[in-house]
Amino acid sequence: MNLVSILLKGGWLMLPIFLSSIVAVAIIIDRYLVLRRASMNVPAFLLKIRSLIKNRDIDGAMNYCVEEKSPAANIVRKGLKKINLGHERVKEAIEAAGRQEVSRLEKGLSILATISGVAPLLGFLGTVTGMISAFMRIETLQGSANPSDLAGGIWEALITTAFGLAVGIIALTFYNMLISSISKLVLDMEVVSNDVIDIIEEASRAKTQN
Repeated sequence: MNLVSILLKGGWLMLPIFLSSIVAVAIIIDRYLVLRRASMNVPAFLLKIRSLIKNRDIDGAMNYCVEEKSPAANIVRKGLKKINLGHERVKEAIEAAGRQEVSRLEKGLSILATISGVAPLLGFLGTVTGMISAFMRIETLQGSANPSDLAGGIWEALITTAFGLAVGIIALTFYNMLISSISKLVLDMEVVSNDVIDIIEEASRAKTQN
């Protein structure tokens, strides 16, 4: 008996569990690729940005942010666009851009978290309905069911639980891993944002003194 035939014996509740597993895998792959592209060398980025801003090459700094193609770089670029409007507008732009970038990074994770909780419950529901069917069969046979009749019905009912738990465990594991990676990126974004705001303020004071 192959895997497909075993899964088919689990009943109709195997379909939503299977679809959930496909959605979970798609989200995991998508977020992995997004987070991989979002990583950056923070010290090197800050060193380059500091040099460009202190030399008052704002266009060069924005072009560098475009080349970097990371959430932190996008935040800095949007802040630099407001540099002529004052320090407060730059800070507001960076904070707004930061919220947008975090929202983009977390896209789909709520669905993955839902799948990690719902898939096992669907599995348990399949087991309950399967057990109900098994006992209905016993009643139909008027108590003359042999052990093989009971065993067959029970293991078929338990398939949904096993598959649902497997999907839930995998989804929850990757959800926690992705959340951990996003938290690290958010921390990097906060460090970059705060440093850039300080750099802009320092450059502004130096310009005023001159």
